[in-house]
Amino acid sequence: MNRTLPLAAVFAAVLAAGAAAGASESVMRGVSDPRQARVDYMLKCQGCHRPDGGGDDQSNPPMKHIVAQFLGEPGGREFLVRVPGVSTVDLDNVRLANLVNWTLYTFDAAHMPADFRPYTPEEIGQLRRQPLRLERAEMRARLVAGFTQEKAGTHTP
Repeated sequence: MNRTLPLAAVFAAVLAAGAAAGASESVMRGVSDPRQARVDYMLKCQGCHRPDGGGDDQSNPPMKHIVAQFLGEPGGREFLVRVPGVSTVDLDNVRLANLVNWTLYTFDAAHMPADFRPYTPEEIGQLRRQPLRLERAEMRARLVAGFTQEKAGTHTP
């Protein structure tokens, strides 16, 4: 039996998958290492927010199809880094910026603003020095109401 053909097919499939992954990663501005971001998400976030970013709508809000909408609300960009699970995670600012940017693209690419300015390690460092505590839930509700109203066309200036 000729084993060269099956090995060649496997090698070609791996190359094709790598090329496809590289193509999708290239549009993730601010994500320097998508594989590291995925591992960091699995280790630091998915226990509460679930592998698909679906959360539980109680104490672990969903990110899937919603997280990038925060970027369009006043204070929303800052909120995403100041929430306790993000601001206090034991990652350095470089890895956290990579993770936050990856999370936005991975779980809510449809709502990513065309003019998205990726989080930088410097911005992450500044924002996480002021973590949200008890006000987190109220602030999240206000921000979500803002983009919910925009969808319905009832947002007031």
